[in-house]
Amino acid sequence: MSRLTVLYFASLRDAAGRDAETLDTQADDLRAVYDGLRERYGFALPAERLRVAVDGAFAQWDEAPREGSEVAFIPPVSGG
Repeated sequence: MSRLTVLYFASLRDAAGRDAETLDTQADDLRAVYDGLRERYGFALPAERLRVAVDGAFAQWDEAPREGSEVAFIPPVSGG
């Protein structure tokens, strides 16, 4: 089991009702972490539409969560 700090931005923050939380997970990879949170909070965006970062650096979805890491799920940004 890994304890993570998860950060939410934009629509994910709105859906979760918070900008961060501490999460205990047994997920094998970051995609499974996101999928579990997506189910919990009803996130509309699939993982394929997001970027994931671990401890401030972009990461791959198939990376295993590391104890004590800060994980950020970053939705696409629109602008004009």
